[in-house]
Amino acid sequence: MKKNLRHALAWAAALVLLLAVFALYTRPDFLVTLADQVWACF
Repeated sequence: MKKNLRHALAWAAALVLLLAVFALYTRPDFLVTLADQVWACF
């Protein structure tokens, strides 16, 4: 039973993480800022 619960929680956490990343990618200003920060590393 504990293994199933742990497995379900892991899938739920992964889904929340993917939804959060998708929400950030729908904001163009975030993408520009991220690209600028990555480009500044080089």
